Amino acid sequence: MGFLKNLFGGMSAKPEKRYYVFNVKCNRCGEIIQGRVDLDNDLSLSDEGDSYLVRKGLIGANRCFQQVEVEMKFTSERKLIEQQAHGGTFVE
Repeated sequence: MGFLKNLFGGMSAKPEKRYYVFNVKCNRCGEIIQGRVDLDNDLSLSDEGDSYLVRKGLIGANRCFQQVEVEMKFTSERKLIEQQAHGGTFVE
């Protein structure tokens, strides 16, 4: 069993730093929607080439169907610099 664990790696190298988790509140129905950004796969290089951008569309579980669009900007070290929400607001 230890052989298979060593062969396939058992655990990932950085599980806690792979995702950036955030919450937004829908302006229409007030539902809190949780979203996450996969820092290894979701980021796109900006036009300037010194930062990364991501855009997500979130829809809650209620019957509201209002889309909350989130735009975020990260540094090259994957630290959040800027965030905007259209159709909702960020909450802690």
